[in-house]
Amino acid sequence: MTPDRPLVIGHRGASGYRPEHTSAAYELAFAQGADAVEPDLVLSGDGVLVLRHENEISGTTDVADRREFADRRRTATVDGQEVTGWFTEDFAWAELRTLRARERRPGVRPANAAFDDRFGLLSFPDLIELVERESLRSGRRLGIVAELKHVEHFASLGLSMTEAYRRDLARRGWAGRDPRLVTESFESEPLHELAAEGDGGRLIRLLEDEAAVDELDDPKLQWIARDLDGISLERPLVLASAERPDGIVTRAHAAGLEVFCWTLRPENRYLTPPFRMPGPDAAWGDWRGEWRRILDAGVDGVFVDHPDLMASLLELPADAGATRR
Repeated sequence: MTPDRPLVIGHRGASGYRPEHTSAAYELAFAQGADAVEPDLVLSGDGVLVLRHENEISGTTDVADRREFADRRRTATVDGQEVTGWFTEDFAWAELRTLRARERRPGVRPANAAFDDRFGLLSFPDLIELVERESLRSGRRLGIVAELKHVEHFASLGLSMTEAYRRDLARRGWAGRDPRLVTESFESEPLHELAAEGDGGRLIRLLEDEAAVDELDDPKLQWIARDLDGISLERPLVLASAERPDGIVTRAHAAGLEVFCWTLRPENRYLTPPFRMPGPDAAWGDWRGEWRRILDAGVDGVFVDHPDLMASLLELPADAGATRR
């Protein structure tokens, strides 16, 4: 933790400048001053933790162009949603590692698409190794904020994400309450499982539904704090909290919980309406105004696609916030 300022978390790396979840995105995030990076974790069919936004990978890899995998395309139900494409659970890791990463938002970030097909996919152990290497290079203790995705879906296929996660942490010396590690999920069960085992570093529950947040009265926040270390809120929820002295950020802190905020992006498309400026969706709006409002709410960590922008806002030292594009 950084007690005097929020933790700056490179969301899937510096994904505003490079295709997300690539080695280049993660390395750039640290070069731009990020304290930690956030990988989304899904599983291959042989139980390897893979860094991808979703288990359906046609939008972030070249799999649709690979003739040898054409017969893997199918329709599946994932967390109640019907999805058509190619799924990580239908591949062995040896096959997935032959794929090449692509920009997920080429319409908003066309410059990132120039890096399509340059980088392969990473496993979770690959990222741990990268973080350890970057820590030595920078002389800083860098971290990981790992999101466990579709845990129940994979369990229905006989694949245990928490087992794979704990295995990789133990093998790399990151087991237990390692201060370099935060684990987050929208699903509560894996977090409570990790809490019971004393594993996974700090444990954070992701929340995005306004109605669910409104139901978090003080007793419920105190109940969460018995096992978990914090909650992570979508941007509009933090902005709303900043307008109220009894907002969710204040009440969560009173219960002993950390509060993270996701995801800060400068483009008009992703800013709340008061902070958008004239121009196309891809143009940058008044990101400084929105981000300052979020910082003023007193959050403990922020997920950003452009770590250098947050570094400049926080006035981090030049050597920590240097941009390497």
